[in-house]
Amino acid sequence: MRTQRVGNGSRRIRRSSAVAAACALTLLGAQAAVPAFAGQPEVATRIYERLAGVKPTPTQLAAIQAAMDTAGGSGSTNAQAQLAAAAYATDPSTAPTFYNVVLKNMVTPWTNRDQTVFAPLNDYTATVIGMVRDGVPFDQVLSGDILYTVTGPGGSGLPAPANNNNSHYDTAEKNGVDLSTALVKTTQSGVYGLPTAATAGVITTNGGASAFFINGTNRAMFRFTMINHMCNDMQTLMDTTRPSDRIRQDVSRSPGGDSRIFLNNCVACHSGMDPMAQAFAYYDFDVTANQLMYTPGQVQPKYHINAQNFPQGFVTPDDSWSNRWRAGPNSVFGWGGGAGSGNGAKSWGQEIAGSQQFASCKVQQVFQTVCFRLPQSANDQTVAAQALSDFQGSNHNLKSVFQRVVTACAGN
Repeated sequence: MRTQRVGNGSRRIRRSSAVAAACALTLLGAQAAVPAFAGQPEVATRIYERLAGVKPTPTQLAAIQAAMDTAGGSGSTNAQAQLAAAAYATDPSTAPTFYNVVLKNMVTPWTNRDQTVFAPLNDYTATVIGMVRDGVPFDQVLSGDILYTVTGPGGSGLPAPANNNNSHYDTAEKNGVDLSTALVKTTQSGVYGLPTAATAGVITTNGGASAFFINGTNRAMFRFTMINHMCNDMQTLMDTTRPSDRIRQDVSRSPGGDSRIFLNNCVACHSGMDPMAQAFAYYDFDVTANQLMYTPGQVQPKYHINAQNFPQGFVTPDDSWSNRWRAGPNSVFGWGGGAGSGNGAKSWGQEIAGSQQFASCKVQQVFQTVCFRLPQSANDQTVAAQALSDFQGSNHNLKSVFQRVVTACAGN
């Protein structure tokens, strides 16, 4: 009997398999189509989640959809509608968590050598958050006489901001102060007493100085500025074609008795780095006083340590700097129209932030923060290019980059 039923059974099995396969293909097709046909509520929710870090409430979702309708038409999810949703999700009055969580988490790793998000709030982080909130031109982040303190609504009763401790910001964080409303723009020269000419944005904040001017030879400030604001570490900046005449005395010309190591490795970093790190020659972070020290006209002793390693090396006379990467492989960074040289950290910060690479780096960092990936697809690349254009065309308003980039991941 088993043999007699094989034929009909086989047909039933084949028919069932075919139906199952068809259903599976239909289901897969429907799943693949979901992002392409995401409706306005889904797109609005995704934009708010990506920027604010939390789901919108029903009231907020209704408000976002109303803004999208106004900008792009009823029920629209087009570019104009998405930008309207993004504006809502970066407005401090409707999305405070964009500033208190998402932006804070992006910036905090820039403030410490471990590059960890688990670091206390400080004046470096607060200043960047405030600049983004207020649309302060972000090309001033490495040069401006700018400081944000927590002295607005909700910031009463805090220790006064000081250049020798972080109590003002520590206490604000412990108290859960809303940074979207409490940050107030002021100046480092006014609060910390640093000469205006010596201020250099986050470079000369207490947070920046305590992390990168402490001990060492001030090359750490150069390296971490490259990492945090040019998206390149030293191994990707190496260039053996630059002259070595301004490499300091502390760099041995024959490490381990082998001059080839110097010529093929040491030169690649130091020939470009040392002439630019000279901009910091008058700065040091005093661990005893716990504050940034600035000695105009007097080179810090750290620039002359280990002089016996190569006595014929360069002896730093002042804080004049030169960007030798305007030629050679690193010329691809699109350096601005400046002279490529100057004195002090302020003019050097302007050189860095005036480059095309600085702007591209900010787009890349925002993309990673909002979409959890670097630009990959053709659409990602298109959106990144639009964001770069927005940034440079809006007087370096970094908030515009967030608003544009989120459209690349609004539907997935």
